[in-house]
Amino acid sequence: HAYVRADKGIDPSSDFPNQLLMLTFSKRRKVNTPYIIPTPNTGNMKLAILSLLAGSAAAFAPSSMMKTSSTSLKAAEDLVGALPPVGFFDPLGFAEKADENTMKRYREAELTHGRVSMLAVIGFLVGEKVEGSSFLFDASIKGPAISHLGQVPEGFWAILLIAIGATEQFRAEKGWVDPSEVPVDQPGLLKADYVAGDLGFDPLGLKPEDPEEFMIMQTKELQNGRLAMLAAAGFLAQELADGKGIVEHLQSM
Repeated sequence: HAYVRADKGIDPSSDFPNQLLMLTFSKRRKVNTPYIIPTPNTGNMKLAILSLLAGSAAAFAPSSMMKTSSTSLKAAEDLVGALPPVGFFDPLGFAEKADENTMKRYREAELTHGRVSMLAVIGFLVGEKVEGSSFLFDASIKGPAISHLGQVPEGFWAILLIAIGATEQFRAEKGWVDPSEVPVDQPGLLKADYVAGDLGFDPLGLKPEDPEEFMIMQTKELQNGRLAMLAAAGFLAQELADGKGIVEHLQSM
């Protein structure tokens, strides 16, 4: 702060031109002693006020966010697949940060990965069991299942890619809103009437008409898919670890 003397006036170089000068009388020395009470810098006061206002606004923000999170969490807990004794299992808190559309995408992804894993587990076991005796590829595919794709002819890759592409195209048209109609802030938006995983593919007519029975079947599919994801990951890790097939392991037990 700049100092001000009563006999000199206000220092022109001072940043505090509005200082209040108070003269007090000293009994011992009996002289006028200047006593200065500087007023705060107006810029600092504005900054402090803005900080307080920002803090007040921020105090209300978590309430709204918490309300949204609790609503999403409640909707997630009502999803098919939450079973006792574990209940709704979300240790990383994905549901707390997700809205309804995001939760639908999570469920779609879980079902899709579960179905692929179930096929993968069957492929591991069947592929290794019939190796050397299959009519496919002149029975030349041998060894652990993780090495089978590297042994197939090049033409097989083209067929595989076309099949996967056609399946994904069908799935996208069935469940997703056309990208040209999706808002910029909602990428990957699913259709409002689309039930996650329900692609309308039921050649054997297994889908129940009763809603409760349908929920039971959905739960069974989810549970089998989750188990298959763990099993497929275990198969991959085991074969990478020792180079032996899963069937070989099972036969040696």
